[in-house]
Amino acid sequence: VQLQASGGGVARAGGSQTLSCVASGRSFKNLNMAWYRQAPGKKREMVAQIWSRGITDYANSAKGRFTISRDNAKNTVYLQMNRLKPEDTAVYFCQEYDIDLWGQGTLVTVSS
Repeated sequence: VQLQASGGGVARAGGSQTLSCVASGRSFKNLNMAWYRQAPGKKREMVAQIWSRGITDYANSAKGRFTISRDNAKNTVYLQMNRLKPEDTAVYFCQEYDIDLWGQGTLVTVSS
């Protein structure tokens, strides 16, 4: 499996950004996927997870603002981020949970 994340960039506080992660090489519909982020000087933390059956889970910091979803036909997992805050600034990584595989990361910068 290879993971290719995209969609990062600069956003204003209060704005929105959508990240995408395309997986290739395995049957995507059976994969459990997650988004993590790592802010400068901080540990990598889980943001959201989505299981193969569509069940989702969120970090407290993401609840009510972020939505993780998947499109199995496109082998893609998304992270819709709304009401962005400067503290959301980080490199965002997608992960294939079962084999602990990581994509290359995409930088999101939220300006105040």
